[in-house]
Amino acid sequence: MNGFDWGGFGWNLAAGAGAAAAVMLVTFLVALRMGVHRVVDVAWGLGFAAVALVSYALSWGEGDGARRVLVTALTVVWGVRLAVHIGRRGRGHGEDPRYADMLAKAPGDPDLYALRKVYLLQGALVWLVSLPVQAAYHLTGPMGWWAWAGTALWAVGLGFEAVGDAQLARFRRDPANKGRIMDRGLWAWTRHPNYFGDFCVWWGLFLIVCQAPVVAAATLVSPVVMSLLLTKGSGKALLERHMEGRPGFAEYRARTSGFFPLPPGRRG
Repeated sequence: MNGFDWGGFGWNLAAGAGAAAAVMLVTFLVALRMGVHRVVDVAWGLGFAAVALVSYALSWGEGDGARRVLVTALTVVWGVRLAVHIGRRGRGHGEDPRYADMLAKAPGDPDLYALRKVYLLQGALVWLVSLPVQAAYHLTGPMGWWAWAGTALWAVGLGFEAVGDAQLARFRRDPANKGRIMDRGLWAWTRHPNYFGDFCVWWGLFLIVCQAPVVAAATLVSPVVMSLLLTKGSGKALLERHMEGRPGFAEYRARTSGFFPLPPGRRG
């Protein structure tokens, strides 16, 4: 039987919110010192890792030990890999154009505006999207096939992210590719293998709590919000608006699936 400690989960929600807020506030201070707010993108993955680690410590002696270790490992590995990748990608660059445009139009102090509209908002999203992770620590009973299905989907997602990021980084390092659209490897199957990977990671983590239907219903909002962010919000939609007009992008979009991987030449 699978039980659930709702009281422990309630305390975990408060601690998780504190962990996410702490990561974002520290990052804000680092950004002020560096003079660029793009560093907040590094904090996105680290925020999830911090929530998982705090939840693991807070739930000591509760739930199922194997599930607690599994969820911690999956979340921390994903979050740290993403943070390291984004940090390396942004090294030596100035402000991200997204943040530069936003802050140029900010009413009042641009830094305080960034604190409200970027850092605290991202902290709130980290807390919301991580609800299944936080809930997993308070789910009793041994792991069933739902957990292993979720782990497999997580692995597919991490593979898409890591391989896609590596392929794009290698493509950009070649001077012959300057100004060209990346359309090779996984990028020939989907225009956004990294965002599709994120999608799989968070639906995979959600599956781990699906063996308790009430818990799954209470945390379903999390992968749904992440999916909307990736497809309609700051992910695919925003990036493609920035790419409009680039030479070769219209042809690439016409022959390549927009999100879910499909054989080259077919669109989804």
